Amino acid sequence: MSKLLILANNDIGLYNFRKELLERLIGEGFELHIALPYGEFVENMKEMGCIFHPTEFDRRGTNPFQELKMVGMYKRILREVKPDVVLSYTIKPNIYGGMACAALKIPYIVNVTGLGTALGERGILQLVTIKLYRRAMRRVCKILFQNDDNEQFFTEHKIAVGRHGRIPGSGVNLERYRYLPYPTEGPAEFLFISRILREKGIDEYMEMAERIKEAYPDTVFRILGFCEDDSDKPDSYRKRIARLEEKGILHFEGMQKDITPFLMRAQCTIHPSFYPEGMSNVCLESAASGRPVITTLHTGCRETVEDGVTGFLVEPGNAQALTEAVRRFLAMPMEERAKMGREARRKMEREFDRQIVVDTYRKEINAAMQTEE
Repeated sequence: MSKLLILANNDIGLYNFRKELLERLIGEGFELHIALPYGEFVENMKEMGCIFHPTEFDRRGTNPFQELKMVGMYKRILREVKPDVVLSYTIKPNIYGGMACAALKIPYIVNVTGLGTALGERGILQLVTIKLYRRAMRRVCKILFQNDDNEQFFTEHKIAVGRHGRIPGSGVNLERYRYLPYPTEGPAEFLFISRILREKGIDEYMEMAERIKEAYPDTVFRILGFCEDDSDKPDSYRKRIARLEEKGILHFEGMQKDITPFLMRAQCTIHPSFYPEGMSNVCLESAASGRPVITTLHTGCRETVEDGVTGFLVEPGNAQALTEAVRRFLAMPMEERAKMGREARRKMEREFDRQIVVDTYRKEINAAMQTEE
């Protein structure tokens, strides 16, 4: 029986966005191991048949001595499992898991799910991270990118050139996110679905909501997500959102495991992100549900929308441009809004079906195993 090990930084992303890959590998007879910090979805994956190996690390830590300990941690897991192939996601499993695989000469495939702040911002941290990536990718079988900009960055910095591949983000499960009938009655509802971070465009969303409510008082704005900034400072996002909620500007719904009930009522999803992500799952899931999306021209967002056809694209960090896009949407007849949602669904069916991602992985896993032989 072939063994495959997956390295990840959290259980939520692995289960929600790669469950179909896990199911296929187990169904095809692989002995599937997962190495990541423990979380509530680990039990779900164990029930599927995955063998769990706990890992401990600080996702945002930058202490070099603590970070390099992760190489030893991954080496211990690799020696225990003896996998035929390793898959990794996100920057730390990619780098430190890649170093461990290279040292032990185990075939590995890497998914760059976004550059992250370490690579996305110029400075010493970026230079160090580039050097680490070069070292980690010296024996990689394939690096799978989710957008053009990320691949170009790796090409410009001469990281594993010639061993690059592409996938449409994590793709979207078109069965899980079915087309939802478009709501044509009641006030227009808009959704913001994300971690509440500056880089996700929460400032622009709140400013836009205040402006739009003045002209369209019946419009509903909802926020689904959790505040990473939960301090009691007057300018914290938690406090600012609470003040706007008291004024009736928006509704804070918190973190939601199932966003479908909210998508059913919403006419549009707004994702004003300029975060360095690979491909926005928020945009993919909303579009698959038949909802137009207003997002930014930022990489990982612009690829998900055909401007004026499935939604609107605006300049990142520009609250005025976002406000104008929402005004433009509200000025559209209801049938045009619904048509925009139908076109969004068709785009997902053509370009972002998660089965495309699963099939690509199977092809690369086969190629890696043949290389090993």
